[in-house]
Amino acid sequence: MLFTSKTAAQKRADLAALMQDGRLHQFPGAFNPLCAQLIERKGFAGVYISGAVLSADLCLPDIGIATLSEFVDRGRQIGRATDLPTIIDIDTGFGEPMSAARTIRLMEEAGISGCHIEDQRMPKRCGHLDGKELVGVEEMVQKIIAAAGARLDKNFCLIARSDARAVEGLDKAIERMKAYVDAGADIIFPEALTSEKEFEAVRSAIAVPLLANMTEFGKSRLLNKKELEDLGYNMVIYPVTTLRLAMGEVDRGLETILRDGDQNAVLDRMQHRKDLYDLLRYEEYNRYDRDLFNFRVGDNPP
Repeated sequence: MLFTSKTAAQKRADLAALMQDGRLHQFPGAFNPLCAQLIERKGFAGVYISGAVLSADLCLPDIGIATLSEFVDRGRQIGRATDLPTIIDIDTGFGEPMSAARTIRLMEEAGISGCHIEDQRMPKRCGHLDGKELVGVEEMVQKIIAAAGARLDKNFCLIARSDARAVEGLDKAIERMKAYVDAGADIIFPEALTSEKEFEAVRSAIAVPLLANMTEFGKSRLLNKKELEDLGYNMVIYPVTTLRLAMGEVDRGLETILRDGDQNAVLDRMQHRKDLYDLLRYEEYNRYDRDLFNFRVGDNPP
């Protein structure tokens, strides 16, 4: 916390510049602030906060149960732990157009660099599951207009996600995405595309930057960075990857303790204490504290 150096406005400007440089930028999902700091340390371009992960962390399914305040609080916690731009999933905007506008303002105040809003009807579903329902195009357009108009910082990035491919087909989905661009979306997020040809078709039809979702066990093949860059995409998110990695290891570690009675067999798979302390910058905090506490309290203070 003490050693980040960029303001929220600077991080938003960084994101705007990234989306205009013609390259593909990777935004892994962070399930907590410590994970965001590791993403920065590894050299990624930005941090993503998934609504599905936020809900799972609360032991809730991704069906719109988690509240706006919970999203804002977690966004603030993660966003302020890193100098990287952070984008967050805001599901359907937490209500009608006016509520979507308020959500944007709250995310700006929390220091977030951008967010994506989707065209599903509540109760929403994870984007790669079946059974989704959509709001009408006009309703979504009104939400985007309201959200875009609520921004105080022109660099706050508004991303419109469309789940229409799985419900109405690709052609109708592209029509929707074009309408969302006209309404003020800075980036388009086509969810649950099924092939490289579909990724290419969206790129050919849409003029603004595009976001690709490379979530595991979904409808899309896991395309690598070069493939997505060749397809003309500008941002790729890995929303649940870090949580799945962490929970997989937790599961196996707990099984080992049950079986063996101790954790000796999995020590080599743990993050070492010294690496955790390095990530937390213990020495820098210690140095800061020593420099601050450099006075003596007299025996007879006035």
